[in-house]
Amino acid sequence: MEDLVRVYTAEELEDKTARQLYDICKALKIKNYTSFKKDDLINEIVLVSRGEKVIIRKKRGRKSKAELEAMRKAAEQASKTEVKKETLFTPAQQPEKKYEYKTQEQTYKTSEQSQYRKPEYSHTFSSEPQSETPPRGDQSMGQGGGVLEIHPDGYGFLRLNYVPNPKDIYLAPSQIRRFGLRNGDFVEGSVRYPTKPGEKYAAMLKLDSVNGMDPEYIRNRPHFENLIPIFPDERIKLELRGVNDTTLRLIELTSPIGKGQRGMIVSPPKVGKTTIIKKIAKAISINSPDTVLMILLIDERPEEVTDMQRSVRAQIISSTFDQLPENHIRVVELAIERAKRLVEMKKDVVVLMDGITRLTRAYNLVMSPTGRTLTGGLDTSAIHGPKKILGAARNIDNGGSLTILATCLVETGSKMDEVIYEEFKGTGNMELVLDRKLAERGLFPAIDVKRSGTRRDELLYGEEERKRIWSLKRFLSNLENYEALEKILKWLSDTHNNEQFLRSIVPEESPKGGRS
Repeated sequence: MEDLVRVYTAEELEDKTARQLYDICKALKIKNYTSFKKDDLINEIVLVSRGEKVIIRKKRGRKSKAELEAMRKAAEQASKTEVKKETLFTPAQQPEKKYEYKTQEQTYKTSEQSQYRKPEYSHTFSSEPQSETPPRGDQSMGQGGGVLEIHPDGYGFLRLNYVPNPKDIYLAPSQIRRFGLRNGDFVEGSVRYPTKPGEKYAAMLKLDSVNGMDPEYIRNRPHFENLIPIFPDERIKLELRGVNDTTLRLIELTSPIGKGQRGMIVSPPKVGKTTIIKKIAKAISINSPDTVLMILLIDERPEEVTDMQRSVRAQIISSTFDQLPENHIRVVELAIERAKRLVEMKKDVVVLMDGITRLTRAYNLVMSPTGRTLTGGLDTSAIHGPKKILGAARNIDNGGSLTILATCLVETGSKMDEVIYEEFKGTGNMELVLDRKLAERGLFPAIDVKRSGTRRDELLYGEEERKRIWSLKRFLSNLENYEALEKILKWLSDTHNNEQFLRSIVPEESPKGGRS
């Protein structure tokens, strides 16, 4: 009887007869075992054998040496178990109730009385599990994975496309703690899919890889916040060989983009910011295939999302304008966390975000009012979340880099948008400014070459190249905006690449020796 006192799993108990199960119950001192159904009895044995359920006995006295030895061995075996399969489950539906959804350093309180009404198909944290007691049933095994989003209660879900989905995979708290998993990790492994009524989600049984690497190696990775940020010192090449794209060439001359850049594309509506983002994305995907490219479309039109998916080879992460503000925030924060996890693995990541203005508006709608509002109705606390997202961009010393280019709307007629621009104006280290007047004259790209620029651009240019570009900017500064853009676009169209252009227009250090 003593050899029956050990740790059991649900799989090995499924094949045993009722008599064998009764013998195990006797050995484990389980009372009233004859009144249990088989599934409930198996669950009871699993919990008791693992010590998760205490059996209260009327008999008092010291345990025998054999019992103490059996319990010690059972505890050691439980601690060495890699994955506790019996703790994984597919959570059943629970009634809607109040919950708190914490994003970064803010808490968004939502309930049935919220002014934003949850659609029936929307997945919310309130319907997710609060315990780890698995419903029994037949198991359908397979492989699966997704981007991890951790709930404040400790468990998590592997999102297939950064948004809640019925096909998401549940991940137990024990696995998250064991491997030191974080928000944004891409986890793959063996999955048990729901096969019986009442089982809602698939569950991860065994982790095979995290971010494409062994889970044991991931435990020792550094934290993103502890990495040392430095100025961008390596330029992201945008100019395409054999293609005379004046937009990309002009950006490299006026506002070069380095790895780890925190840039803003300041633009009025309908001036061509989306087209510029699309061209930058195409250039990066061609010139830097090893760079992870992510495009965030926030509060955007669905047809714009489809067009971007069909024209750019990148991860397109979107939350269209028909979604709730909470969804905009959740998608962006999870995507940025995903980018941070890649940077921790010493990868170069580029995030193109359209745009920071709409994201700030979403924060302003969701945040609890503090009573302190800026011009246009913008709450002061709504600025912190977007600033933290934009501030994640950095070049890491002896590591990877996270580059973020975000669009910012101006001249929309909204005072709030102007305040948002002023708040973010000093946070970036690169600005690409588009001018409506230039667009009205039919000049595209409508880049204001005088106001656009990059901080510490000398780190991105060679010495001779920097001198020639500086001479060019001094020459253009004496012209009106439209005259400067007309001249430089004409010169770019007459040359094949920027190297040839700089040699021809500024053969000497002074711009007076070039064409005018």
